[in-house]
Amino acid sequence: MAAVADGADAGAEVLVRVEKLEKTYRTARGELRLFQGLDLTVKTGEMVAIVGQSGTGKSTLLHILGALDRASAGRVYCASTDVDRLSERDAATFRNREIGYVWQFHYLLPEFSALENVAMPLLARGVRKREALEVAGSWLREVGLEERSDHRPGELSGGEQQRVALARALVNHPRLLLADEPTGDLDEGTSERVFELLERLHRTHGLTSILVTHNLELAARCTRALRLESGRLVALHGKPKLEIHSRPAV
Repeated sequence: MAAVADGADAGAEVLVRVEKLEKTYRTARGELRLFQGLDLTVKTGEMVAIVGQSGTGKSTLLHILGALDRASAGRVYCASTDVDRLSERDAATFRNREIGYVWQFHYLLPEFSALENVAMPLLARGVRKREALEVAGSWLREVGLEERSDHRPGELSGGEQQRVALARALVNHPRLLLADEPTGDLDEGTSERVFELLERLHRTHGLTSILVTHNLELAARCTRALRLESGRLVALHGKPKLEIHSRPAV
């Protein structure tokens, strides 16, 4: 393993830059430090996988990149924005316009249809309902669920729910997609199909993607695979040989 390096395309724009990141929590047993001078550079068009044992802070890192949490020290630049300096209101606007999120659990609203769920980020931006539903419908076609648009989440399979969640994440055309164990709740076959869809959307829509996964075989298919350990990121080289079992992440 080696220290983290930049992406392979030296001419690409840097979309994410993290410098000397630190994150600490106060617990009953004292101070818990997750990151110790963590650095990360992600260039436009990369798909970067982050792996690591439970409790190392993989999910927390995604939260900080997406302005859902704040670092204790260091700087975070994402999509031409100094994330550390955003007010709560500006952070919400930044998340809606620049970041797409996919989590291990889909977090779809059960009382709304698949179409309405996908349209939610557009409606939050003030897009008129008719236009929002039209755009949402095009994204459901993109993920192969046009015929399921009027179904509620409880009427969809796990793989279908995650496809709807992916469409919702991308409906605002974000510059950066953050995915936290996007296939973690799915069986092997469904996991493969969802990951293939994610790969295709990443490629055809010119996304930059950072995903946390316990599946090292999927991680190896990304532009780069990094392991979070001892508060820092290190590059993985070669074909992975061991599986990191999925557990609740920090």
